[in-house]
Amino acid sequence: MIARVGLLPTCLSVLTLSFCSAAFPQATAPQPPVSQSQDSANDLAVAVGKSVVLDLARPVTRIVVGLGGFAQATAITPTQVLVNGAAPGETTLIVWDNAGGRQFFNVTVRQSTFETNDHLEQVRRELRAELPGQDVRVSSEGGNIFLRGTVMDLTSSDRAQKIASTTGKVVNLLNVNLPQQKPQILLKVRFASVDRTKELQLGINLFSTGFGNTIGTLSTGQYSPPTVTPAPGAPTTLTFSNELNLFAFYPGINLGATIQALQQRGLVQVLAEPNVLAEDGKQASFLAGGEYPFPMVQGAGIGGASAISIMFKEYGVRLNFLPTITPRGTIRLQVAPEVSALDFADAVQIAGFLEPAITVRRVKTEVELQDGQSFAIGGLLDNRDNEAFQKIPLLGDIPIIGKFFQSMSVTKSNTELIVVVTPEIINPVPAGTEIPSPNYPSKFLPPNSNTPMHSPDAKAAGSVPSAPPTSIPVEQLIESMKPEPQMNDAASSGGGMSGAVGSSSSSMQP
Repeated sequence: MIARVGLLPTCLSVLTLSFCSAAFPQATAPQPPVSQSQDSANDLAVAVGKSVVLDLARPVTRIVVGLGGFAQATAITPTQVLVNGAAPGETTLIVWDNAGGRQFFNVTVRQSTFETNDHLEQVRRELRAELPGQDVRVSSEGGNIFLRGTVMDLTSSDRAQKIASTTGKVVNLLNVNLPQQKPQILLKVRFASVDRTKELQLGINLFSTGFGNTIGTLSTGQYSPPTVTPAPGAPTTLTFSNELNLFAFYPGINLGATIQALQQRGLVQVLAEPNVLAEDGKQASFLAGGEYPFPMVQGAGIGGASAISIMFKEYGVRLNFLPTITPRGTIRLQVAPEVSALDFADAVQIAGFLEPAITVRRVKTEVELQDGQSFAIGGLLDNRDNEAFQKIPLLGDIPIIGKFFQSMSVTKSNTELIVVVTPEIINPVPAGTEIPSPNYPSKFLPPNSNTPMHSPDAKAAGSVPSAPPTSIPVEQLIESMKPEPQMNDAASSGGGMSGAVGSSSSSMQP
């Protein structure tokens, strides 16, 4: 389509005023002469694929288009110029006439309405195919694509935006239906541990209080012998460091012996069944144990004395886990169970304090289970057999009698540990249902008030709760799904309480 635009000299530029006087002699007022170097500026709009005809007052001698990629200009007669829209954008058209005058045109090329409607119709077809039954409306204005309506979820919103972005810049004004409450995951963990020890100790120490005019002891050194202390003019003194012995002494020959023959058996059983509840995609932790203090020696303070701070370390049965429900309906579980205990056998002395060691058995893994399935994610079977044998050279090799110059210790230990996890997707207890509680062996004192201390919790009679909205803007839904800031819990983050010895102040360290 060609649009013919007639530009009156009085509207186009001052340069054509002299021509206007010649063309219309009935004008009574004479026109003043105009300089031939004066320029004019006009606005010209055309759509892509459309054409505009410019009617000029004087014959055209030259035509220049600033950016030819947006528009094209051609002289079809000495006084007419044809302008074609090529691509959306802006450019400048300059026309020179035979009198040396110039005219400037600011050319704006708009998107073709037909092309835009065609692209929008393609987008609508794709949206109907990919999002059937969902209310998505598409419109275009100023080169932007606007999406309006309501979709089911964020995935549908993202898909609609990607489809519309093939046409141009997208402004997403969609609403999204509120998603259902996230499922809750209950993790049942069973810690079963059995530690068994069996120890046999056998040894002998000989001592003399004057046998053969000799005072002394004979020992393999594994078990402490008695101490013989002679005193001039007084009986010899015997001192025993371990009373749990078999003692024999012959006064006639001043010869005695201590025999250590012990059997020890130990049995430790640990069974813990923590149940921890967490939301889908949220981490949860559990600890059944305690904290023990240990000193930390710091640098020298005023006067050269070292300051000692008390820190606390957690121990016991710990469980950290992060559950995630997959699109397959399974539960992907990151779990890290731990069993730790104080070990005073390997304790150390620090600044005069006896600090125990910690025995730790820890598992960290990732598994995927169906709802209600179980996995033994950690197992430990540890059997140890330690034997120690000592003898006095030569004397310990004599048949039969050599047994009195030998000592032996046999220690056997057996440790069995197993950790079983069972995740389950559960629903909360419905409102009004009796909540599980333990059976109290005795009744508590009656309350001092007629009003329950947990009030107010009852809704007013006849009140109707306000219904939540069914859909919200997509930006608001995305903002509500961002993770909340973590609680400032120093204990669960691996820190503890510290305070300087002799000072009344203490501080929580992260």
